[in-house]
Amino acid sequence: MEDIQTKLNNYRTAPFDARFPNANQTRNCWSNYLDYHRCQKSLNAKGVDVTPCDWYRRVYKSLCPMSWIQKWDDQRADGTFPGKI
Repeated sequence: MEDIQTKLNNYRTAPFDARFPNANQTRNCWSNYLDYHRCQKSLNAKGVDVTPCDWYRRVYKSLCPMSWIQKWDDQRADGTFPGKI
């Protein structure tokens, strides 16, 4: 079984996710963005390494338009982000 660092090093693009079988990957993008920030929040609270969260970051960065990511980052900074992290 591969360790997380090997998977990250071999990462090329978002893998198939059975939860999102359609061509429209908008919800997949959104879910991975939320998962990344939830993962970071959770692991930071425990005081452990957040490297495993990088998987979600790589997936959402390969799926999401940069304009969406910037908008969501700005909303999080302003406290107006609509998602639950």
